[in-house]
Amino acid sequence: MENRLLQILVCPVCKSTLRHDRDQQELICAADRLAFPIRDGVPIMLESEARQLDPDLAKA
Repeated sequence: MENRLLQILVCPVCKSTLRHDRDQQELICAADRLAFPIRDGVPIMLESEARQLDPDLAKA
């Protein structure tokens, strides 16, 4: 995923910055403990598509 795109994407729920997890192909919102999937290089920024993270993992 391009760094330029990562700089402008924010969490659709709380508008905070996102961290790119390259191994899991997800964008992580630590504030909401959500992981948004990246499918075929396209971030899926829908709350209904996000998975809930364990509170300890969101801070990593």
